[in-house]
Amino acid sequence: MGASNVADRVAASLGTLEGCATPEFQPAADVPNGGVLFALPALLAVGLLEKSEDHLELPKGYYGLESLLLLLAFMALARLKSIESLRYCAPGEWGKLLGLDRAPEVRTLREKIQLLSQHDQPEQWSAELCNQWMKAAPEQAGTLYIDGHVRVYNGHQTKLPRHYVSRQKLCLRATSDYWVNAMDGQPFFVVNQVVDPGMIKVLEQEIVPRLEQDVPNQPDEQQLESDPLLHRFTMVFDREGYSPPLMARMKEKRIACSTYHKFPGDGWTEDEFEPCTATMPNGQQLEMQLAERGSCLSNGLWVREIRKLTKQGHQTSIISTDYRSLQAPLAVAMFSRWSQENFFKYMREHYDLDRMVEYSTEEIPAPLPIVNPDHRKLDGQVRSCTGKLSRRLAQFGAMNMEEAIEPKAVEAFIQRKAELKEEIEQMKNEIETLKTERKKTPRHITTDELPEQDQFRQLSTSSKQLMDTIKMIAYRAETAMANLLRETITRPDEARTLLRSLYQTEADLLPDYEAGTLTVRLHHMASRCNDVAIQKMCDELNEMEMLFPGTDLRLVMKLGS
Repeated sequence: MGASNVADRVAASLGTLEGCATPEFQPAADVPNGGVLFALPALLAVGLLEKSEDHLELPKGYYGLESLLLLLAFMALARLKSIESLRYCAPGEWGKLLGLDRAPEVRTLREKIQLLSQHDQPEQWSAELCNQWMKAAPEQAGTLYIDGHVRVYNGHQTKLPRHYVSRQKLCLRATSDYWVNAMDGQPFFVVNQVVDPGMIKVLEQEIVPRLEQDVPNQPDEQQLESDPLLHRFTMVFDREGYSPPLMARMKEKRIACSTYHKFPGDGWTEDEFEPCTATMPNGQQLEMQLAERGSCLSNGLWVREIRKLTKQGHQTSIISTDYRSLQAPLAVAMFSRWSQENFFKYMREHYDLDRMVEYSTEEIPAPLPIVNPDHRKLDGQVRSCTGKLSRRLAQFGAMNMEEAIEPKAVEAFIQRKAELKEEIEQMKNEIETLKTERKKTPRHITTDELPEQDQFRQLSTSSKQLMDTIKMIAYRAETAMANLLRETITRPDEARTLLRSLYQTEADLLPDYEAGTLTVRLHHMASRCNDVAIQKMCDELNEMEMLFPGTDLRLVMKLGS
């Protein structure tokens, strides 16, 4: 489909177009992915366009900021997992969803994304949205999940440091992102690390200062002084963040921490465990066998230790500096961490979270501490030789004289044992030499001290921050719609599956400028029960009386063919 809005396009090319092209809908039938318009109220409700003009800026042109953000959000919901995917879609059909004659070409869209990613604009916008989300749901911001996610890099433009990827059980070149999520898995913000210093440093240097500023409804100084057990908010993380000194420092800041006990010790007697009914974040009620004691960590910090007993007799131990909450909510907060893991899995599969947005690299702005490659090599040699030595010692200890005791047999046995002992002594000397050399080699150096063959550049992250924010908005909008659907379908766990089908379903667009309405008539779903659920959603959405951005047309959702 060719461009039909010739006047505005010519004006934009000459620089005489005021603002940008205004959405103007035309009647259209069977528009692919027309179901994404059902997500428009949810996208606007979670802040897709709110405050965007305060932080994102585009020069004058045919495509305005609102149209571009809507397009990117619609693409995410329709499961176009990369910008390049738009190349294989009809631009005229996507343009109909925006009220334009055509959607931008891939090259144009990339240029616009680069313009929006300048001068830390995405970071400021994302921070504003995070602040807005926390204020809208202060109860969610009271307990926060923090976890790292490794993004593997398979390119050849730079030699990034290697990270251990737990899901693949390999050390691969990658970068790390640290995500902060609510208990139901909804994301608040993400912190990107070119060189991963570890969760403890990221928590103290980047995440905690931001949370202290953003988390709403924190107790004031007078309340904290009057109640020594009161805390500002709670952070929940896995064993990677286990650190008694960190928990002590956070306690001084009046921030509660919960994590798994890394060294739980001996099991407790089963008589201590009592049944307890716990309510999960999704409303499901479970019965757990829980027990609690006070526990003193290695630095003298007293914490609450809560253990859960499984049917197989295994005891899972968690520790917390939250001294006020009841036992069951603390256990639920820790054992519901699967919601964040499910978020990562879902985002990788359906939003292609690990995909690179751009392939450019840039210089590292300031030297960063990194593990010395020479130290890593020596440490690997020490570990390898130590393993070989252990096997030789076991072999030496297991040597027995099994033949008949005769002079020749005894002499051969003594010879074999002497040779093995000599080999063991050589290996011990080699290990001591390697350990001495390792001790002289600094464990950490800065990136500018790396040998020339190991020097690397960082991946550009400005466009990534923008696209991550768009994906967070899309996920939050989808979650809001899923919560609405769960009330009307018999299988609540299939709500997201139904939504994915909805977003890819064709629809008819019927604008009526006299009545001031834009009717989105969705084609029937695969089954009647799905139609019933979607019809109830239509009723809910129509009650909102939402206007399409940039127009005076009220959205009217219908189901029919």
